[in-house]
Formats: sequence, structure tokens, C-alpha cells
Amino acid sequence: MRLFYASFIPKEIARELARAQTALKGRWKPTPPHQMHLTLLFLGEVEPDLVGHLKGVGRTLGQEIEPFIARIRGTGHFPNQGSPRVWFAKVEGEGYEHLAKRLREILPEFNDGKPFKAHVTLARKKGPAPRVPPHVFDLTYPVESFSLVSSRLTPRGPIYSELETFPLKGA
Repeated sequence: MRLFYASFIPKEIARELARAQTALKGRWKPTPPHQMHLTLLFLGEVEPDLVGHLKGVGRTLGQEIEPFIARIRGTGHFPNQGSPRVWFAKVEGEGYEHLAKRLREILPEFNDGKPFKAHVTLARKKGPAPRVPPHVFDLTYPVESFSLVSSRLTPRGPIYSELETFPLKGA
């Protein structure tokens, strides 16, 4: 199973982000609004017998972290220089940093050593396409949970299934 921990973006915020996707030109593939999320830790291919343990980690960690407010202010590209492959919205929220750090501490076997960069992928480049101009947002939303997600890759794009959602402390 291909798994990751994520926080899904509320529908009304995802709709605002989708409006910015109208700026896409060329061979950019936009992320559908219902799939917009912030990846906390990508686990990759995982044996099904580990799912129970991973759910337990999510339940325990959810009770450590207080709900918080996240903010989306603008867009960027990965990589920042040269020809970008990903166009994303930058996300701020100390709770995201803490969740990502704790997941990497609890599950060091899945830590790839790359720094956590809180973002929501808005589009991936699938061929020739110009760099997307900067877009400014001032969006805020409450974060009260995160999820363990299964990702099945298909020719039309990934299909996400939430295996379990973990409420944050007191939410």
C-alpha cells in the first residue's frame, strides 16, 4: 500500500485555491479541489500489516497536538530556480511543523531527511508550460485533524482514500 499522513484542505479554501488555477497555461495538470492536502509525512509503499501500527501512531499523536489556525498567503514553485515541476500554495501553521516533526521522530524509518515544507500542490507540470505568475492569498482555516491516507496511482491520476482521521487534542 502507498501511504502518507496528510491534512486535507477545507472545501471552501480548496475552492479559493482552485480559482487561482485558471492562471495555468500549457501542460500543467491542476490538482482537483477535493484532493488538495498538505502532506505531513510520505511513507511510500508499506506492508498492509503495518497499517494498524500507523493508525495507532496517528491516534496517539492526535492527542498530543492542540488544534491550530493555518494560513495560506501565496504561491511558489519546486524547484524555485530553472524549470519548475510543481506549483504550490505556501502554508503557515506551527501545528503543521510540530505534527511533521513528531511523525519523523516516531517513525524514523520513513524519514527521508528532507526538510518539511508546508505546502499544497496546486499543479504538476506534464510537459512544456510557462512558469505560473505569483498569486497572493490571505486565507485562514482551522486545523482540527489529520489523516492516514492510501494513494492508488492510476493513468488519470492518484485516487486517495482516508484510512482513518485523527482528531487533534480536544477537537
